[in-house]
Amino acid sequence: MTTEPTTDRPRWRRDTALFLSGQMVSLFGSMLVQYAVMWYLTLTTKDGTVLALSTVFGFLPQAIVSIFGGVWADRHNRKLLIIGADAAIAAATLALALLMFAGNRELWLIYAALAVRSVGAGIQTPAVGALLPQIVPTDRLLAINGLTQTIQAGMMLVGPPVAAVLYATLPLAAILSVDVITAAIGIGLLALVPVSKVVRTEGAPTGYFTDLAAGFRYVVSHPLIRWLLGLYAVVMVLAVAPSFLTPLMVARTFGEEVWKLTVLELSFSIGMMLAGATIGVWGKRFSRMTLIIGASIGFGALSIAMGLSTNLWVFFGFMFLTGVAVPAFSTPSMTVLQETVEPDRQGRVFGFFGIVAATAMPIGMAVFGPLANVRSVEFVLIAAGLVTFVVAAIALALPSGRRALQAARDHTDPLAHGHAQGPADVPEPQPPLAG
Repeated sequence: MTTEPTTDRPRWRRDTALFLSGQMVSLFGSMLVQYAVMWYLTLTTKDGTVLALSTVFGFLPQAIVSIFGGVWADRHNRKLLIIGADAAIAAATLALALLMFAGNRELWLIYAALAVRSVGAGIQTPAVGALLPQIVPTDRLLAINGLTQTIQAGMMLVGPPVAAVLYATLPLAAILSVDVITAAIGIGLLALVPVSKVVRTEGAPTGYFTDLAAGFRYVVSHPLIRWLLGLYAVVMVLAVAPSFLTPLMVARTFGEEVWKLTVLELSFSIGMMLAGATIGVWGKRFSRMTLIIGASIGFGALSIAMGLSTNLWVFFGFMFLTGVAVPAFSTPSMTVLQETVEPDRQGRVFGFFGIVAATAMPIGMAVFGPLANVRSVEFVLIAAGLVTFVVAAIALALPSGRRALQAARDHTDPLAHGHAQGPADVPEPQPPLAG
């Protein structure tokens, strides 16, 4: 395994600042489009089927393309992949803007643009996750990943009000044009960051499907990665209940006033932002596994607590803590992968995690949404919390889970201190989550 050394790079702070600044600007533009398109479809059609289709076109292509995006991230220059995906997204968005300026309002045009944006996300996501270790020293990854969470939470705070102002004053086509500008800025900043192609340890590149199969075998046969992916998948699906059904509970139980829904979203975003900003400092006091396991249990406890809440402000407090738990779970998970997986395999590993992230919300909503129509949201939250406890118990009962727990007690992380499994270290392939 060879890659460009990061700890010896005196300009890593400059490169990281440029990279994160570009991502922040690009994310801001994307978020404006996301809210504006959602509101446009809601207000102009008032059709649930239209919104459901927009969700399908916005998430399904990403889930499919992430399978191949991870392979591309391991075969090609990750910076060029990110720039290419950003440029394609900007081109599709600009085309939609021009068509709407010309008076075209057909829904299929919006669906097509959403699909192209989703494809771009499927290429970008594994490349971004695998690129960071190329420019950030290993001992700073936790802090930088926490900062990334802070940026995302900050966008969640400022995105909706800015999008609302723009939507009230500008046509949708003009808002789409803003996203094109922010994408161009993001591409320009990333172009200033020197990133080389990762040298492969698996020999010369073979076919795409051969590389994909090799990545799958690696994930399945690596005890820590397999265990973490299984836990991540189930927790992400179960977290849909407290993340997306709480506005419905507020409206049904505490009243439909807009300020209550606003405070709910602010509580979550502020908690996420504060935790992301500080995890690089306080997170170092615990092992990565302590944070991951503790946050998983925390999701279950907070979901039950919100389901039992009878006071609105107590409910807001639990939502704030749920926001805190998000970086406590996702940031060390990302860091463990970056520290553990060989650089030339990280793209494929992040591709599989990207599939989970893209499909978790649709799967969770397909389960919990209809359930909330026949039972109370409180019941759904409590049930999701109890299932989370069961999942955490099963995960810790597995041999790989017990090893992770022992590592947490010893304040060490298995395979996360510069040693990544080589071919001689990888055990015989086993079914996922088989321990």
